[in-house]
Amino acid sequence: MAIHSSVIFGTDIEVGEYAVIEMGVRIGDRVTIGSHAVIKEGTVIGDDVEIGDHVILGKRPGSNKKMARKPATNLPSLLIDNGVVIGSHVTLYRGLSLAEGVFIGDHVSIREQIFIDRFTIIGRHAMIEPNTRIGKSVTIQTGCYVTADTVIEDHVFIGPCCSMSNDKYMASGKGTHTGPHIKTHAKIGNHATLLPAIVIGEYAVVGAGAVVTRDVPDRVVAVGNPARVKS
Repeated sequence: MAIHSSVIFGTDIEVGEYAVIEMGVRIGDRVTIGSHAVIKEGTVIGDDVEIGDHVILGKRPGSNKKMARKPATNLPSLLIDNGVVIGSHVTLYRGLSLAEGVFIGDHVSIREQIFIDRFTIIGRHAMIEPNTRIGKSVTIQTGCYVTADTVIEDHVFIGPCCSMSNDKYMASGKGTHTGPHIKTHAKIGNHATLLPAIVIGEYAVVGAGAVVTRDVPDRVVAVGNPARVKS
């Protein structure tokens, strides 16, 4: 293990083999840290948190000259609230905040400038891009891609392999980046595709495989490609 002398530990901490914990990290009580985990500078971890093997917490985003939209550089520390469970091979970036009881499955990547509210579930192999807000008690299932600039309200269900986009003109430099806005209690089926800036209404249902190109009103069912409201 490599643990910096400035790390603040609570009580009843378990740390696996070859873990690395950098300067200024704060860890609460009854935290379990898996083997080969890397916890980057300044990360704050609450009580009763479980961290899997081969996890990276507090990673800084990178970029290159080609990227038109550079990631933020002055990011706050990663914040992990009480009772969060983080699977193995997960990467969580600085500028992310996880509220109480969030569950993160294996092989998930969650970027910067994101807030995920209480008791939300993020399934295996999901990817969540920057500048996104996810409400409480949301379920995002295996293999989902949540684009940057997305809003997902409380109690939303998103089925496996759903994909979202935020750039109507596909890297042309035109327009602004705006992801979908999915309102409370909406349900999105397997392999649905949500195009930029669309709004999915409260209690709306989007069928499996649908391609949503326009707003879906509250309390309706939309299916097909392009998605249409069922009569």
